[in-house]
Amino acid sequence: MTGNFDWAYLFEISLTGIAGGGLYALAALAFVMVYKATRVVNIAIGELLMVGAYLFFTFASMFALPLWLAIPAAVLGTGLLGAVIERTMIRPLLGEPPISVFMVTVGLASVLVGLVEMIWTADQRRLPDFMPTQPIMVGDAFLAPKVFWGAMIAVAFIAAVLLVFRFWRGGVALRATASDQAAAYSVGINVPRVFSLAWVASAMLAAISGIIVGSIGGISSSMGVFGLSVLVVVIVGGLDSVLGALVGGILIGLIEALAGAYLGGEYKLLATFIVLVAVLLVRPYGLFGTHEIERL
Repeated sequence: MTGNFDWAYLFEISLTGIAGGGLYALAALAFVMVYKATRVVNIAIGELLMVGAYLFFTFASMFALPLWLAIPAAVLGTGLLGAVIERTMIRPLLGEPPISVFMVTVGLASVLVGLVEMIWTADQRRLPDFMPTQPIMVGDAFLAPKVFWGAMIAVAFIAAVLLVFRFWRGGVALRATASDQAAAYSVGINVPRVFSLAWVASAMLAAISGIIVGSIGGISSSMGVFGLSVLVVVIVGGLDSVLGALVGGILIGLIEALAGAYLGGEYKLLATFIVLVAVLLVRPYGLFGTHEIERL
């Protein structure tokens, strides 16, 4: 760019960043949901996202199921995996030091990557198109249609989750458990069942996020790297804050887009980690995190 600053280009890049931030926010919400209910730092969130995308690929491309059936099947399948993980790996560690559970999720991430490479190989694959492909114009700014519709889907699911957990009985139980497990037990809430619900819901949200991300950039066994940016989002926003997941997602998406456009793609991660360090220096618990968080 020469001469005057190109504000139209900045607007276009910012729109793309905010739309991408919506996808981060959806995956971050999946992370926060597990942390709020169980105090487990699920480092394998990116790998659950990857499994959801591969299940969709299997049902839609390999089994040739219609898209309206393949997507729910992939989401439910990932939710079932979340329930199995919680029951077999997480629940037996209740009461153990947080670092023990954290290391289990680190190992789980590696196991999921290995399983994906064994079943589907490490080759990159494309998901069937299920979003409109007409160009999206906001004023003079162009927005990639998959990014735009992906963000719209993410916003719709974020809104649905917030409503469900605000008014549905199971959501109220989850919020009560997140606030005080002992008090939840005392009023008759089945806390282990709430833990399981949190893992199932989180895995299903991760699957939806994975299907959207995979439809934009393809799928491969390295998709879990997306989880690294999601982890930055939740730490910046606050590990136990739903609002932090939403604000952090948009903030990190915007910073990545601006850094990629003006500095180069290789600086995107560097820029986000600089923001992470700056936020933690000022607010060690994240922008909206509560001070009761136990750090690992």
